[in-house]
Amino acid sequence: MGRFTIIVATDVKGGIGINNTLPWRLPEDLAFFKRTTTGHSIVMGRKTFDSIGRALPNRRNIVITRNPEWKHEGVEAVASLDAAAALIGDQEAFIIGGAQIYRDALTQAQTLLVTEIAQSFECDAFFPPIDKGTWQEIAREAHRSESNGFDFAFVTYRRRNT
Repeated sequence: MGRFTIIVATDVKGGIGINNTLPWRLPEDLAFFKRTTTGHSIVMGRKTFDSIGRALPNRRNIVITRNPEWKHEGVEAVASLDAAAALIGDQEAFIIGGAQIYRDALTQAQTLLVTEIAQSFECDAFFPPIDKGTWQEIAREAHRSESNGFDFAFVTYRRRNT
């Protein structure tokens, strides 16, 4: 079965979105996301896909939906995370949201790529707290956004061998 890597940006409270949109504008994170996921499979929930509005280019787009009739050009629809894992075989795939898909994928993922934004935003969707007993931070790159002046870090976590 496939290897899942979660890729997410969060504020200091674990916020990831509001009204199905990103609550911040962080071009550096969007560039990191594009650089990291291009050429790979990406897995998302249907609401996340709707918020993007189109299949992302140069990636295999897989959408998890409960609606068996749902279809969109350039997208493979599946009913579950397990069905997505079966589709990707032994390849790596990036889980890109939303909140429910992240919660479900946390039990299967081996790596978390988290952009930690050192600021609080109004959010109605949240990433689950990262359990330090399960996840070990293995890399951190601190940055300051030139465009909006807030600090952020690209942080990599690996699942601990238990």
